[in-house]
Amino acid sequence: MTTTSDAPARRTAPPPLPPEERARLERAFSVPRTRFLVGLPLAAAVLLWSMGGAEFNFVKLGEGSVNMAEFLSRLFPPDFSKLGIIVELLVETLQMAIVGTVLGAVLSLLVAFAAASNIAPRWLYYPARWAMNVIRSVPDLVFALMFVSAVGLGPFAGILAMTLGSLGSIGKVFAEAMEAVDRGPIVAMQAVGASRRQVVQYGVLPQAAPLLVSYTLLLFEGNVRGATILGLVGAGGIGLELTTAMRMYDYGHLSAITICIIVLVTVIDQGSALIRRRIT
Repeated sequence: MTTTSDAPARRTAPPPLPPEERARLERAFSVPRTRFLVGLPLAAAVLLWSMGGAEFNFVKLGEGSVNMAEFLSRLFPPDFSKLGIIVELLVETLQMAIVGTVLGAVLSLLVAFAAASNIAPRWLYYPARWAMNVIRSVPDLVFALMFVSAVGLGPFAGILAMTLGSLGSIGKVFAEAMEAVDRGPIVAMQAVGASRRQVVQYGVLPQAAPLLVSYTLLLFEGNVRGATILGLVGAGGIGLELTTAMRMYDYGHLSAITICIIVLVTVIDQGSALIRRRIT
């Protein structure tokens, strides 16, 4: 006779795994396959070859640790006497990153439509991919030097460099996010005669939107860091002040700039991480 206390236990008990599912799960923890055992020493050999060609040396690293410690000791105490200038330049760096991210994300989204294989025709897909590959292969500093010579020193050149650099990197990611959407709704819409615009608007973008927003936030974080580097060639932001402090051996001012950059990047990272958690 079944008691009342036994009934809930039976209802909540998980069903037994089918034999084929149990075998699949057990294979996940089995001994690595032959190709993995062959690939591991091959990867190690490539790593050792790369370390030799790049002159990576643990001995030199140990010997240079004394010099690194001496350099770090010069950074203390930090000198915040020019805090007003630092904050002003950090605000300029942040403004550059915001404008560069918005322009870069919008242009990258437009190019991503042409570079997504499930949306664009072949005659448009390959040129768009090749164009992004070319842009991505050129460092942002080269773009910054080009725009500095074109529009002069200042943050405008840095914004243009970030926008063009974003087009090559985030455009590819946007396109791959669109390609990774579920094909079911797209096929269903095409079956009932939906146009290409309707497929993109109602079948692709709603599915890819969380990833697109997340990647845009990552682009913004990268542009904040990148803006500090672009200033090294006169493209605005805090980078020029950072370079000047290094050349003048003003270690206290250099330390204050570095601390302020760390604080700004940390705040932005935490804020964007919070937004990403809410949308994913």
